[in-house]
Amino acid sequence: MNPRHPEPPPRHPELVEGRTLTLYPAIDLRGGYAVRLERGDPTRETRYDADPIARARAFVAEGARALHVVDLDGAFGTGENGIALRAICAAVDVPVQTGGGIRSAADVADRFDAGAHAVVIGTMLVEEPDTARTIVERWSDRIVAGIDARGHVVATRGWLAETEVSRDELVRAVTAWGINRIVYTEIARDGTGAGYDVAALAHVAALGPARITASGGARTLDDLRALRASTPANVDAAIIGRALYEGSIDLAEALAAFS
Repeated sequence: MNPRHPEPPPRHPELVEGRTLTLYPAIDLRGGYAVRLERGDPTRETRYDADPIARARAFVAEGARALHVVDLDGAFGTGENGIALRAICAAVDVPVQTGGGIRSAADVADRFDAGAHAVVIGTMLVEEPDTARTIVERWSDRIVAGIDARGHVVATRGWLAETEVSRDELVRAVTAWGINRIVYTEIARDGTGAGYDVAALAHVAALGPARITASGGARTLDDLRALRASTPANVDAAIIGRALYEGSIDLAEALAAFS
């Protein structure tokens, strides 16, 4: 892919201060625990829960209408957390979106069999694009593209592998395949509490018609306000992780304000 960087597109007219955002509390699984990593670095882990199922139930009890669950061991190639994922899906009555370690159509089918509503594929978009496109054609709206970048360049395999793939070209490609939703993460912000990279999100959102879920960096409600105020209307969802675990965002308050 050609790492071209086109001129920033014009701002969308649909910058509506009061629009809703779907909020996804994040549960990142590693060794059976709910954890958070800083910038995706497996050596910079904070471990929170030995019972991620109880955490999932707590998020739903506070009003969450969907959950985002990532198998970090699967992403790193060090194992899997299939039992925990299946238990989470069985324990809650809201859609569960899951990713991490998806390397084949069989892996996608296994996640759906475990009870997931949507599956996020990332590494396959770069390493196995033909297979990824077939998966999108087969499962349609239940497949989400996970695009994680350091600046303009995509990273894969749990962000441990650098690529020369242009973020913008990948966004355009998966949109052409029929992807309707992209989870976009600016890796430099993830787990830092520095706020979403709203400039990058606005740029990505303007590249095509796909809806965008913002990921990486939320610390306070002001970060969600900035996301809503400074991005186009197709940025309509946000993932929140460390801020919920450490209490700098109250989930019930955030849901009342944004959902």
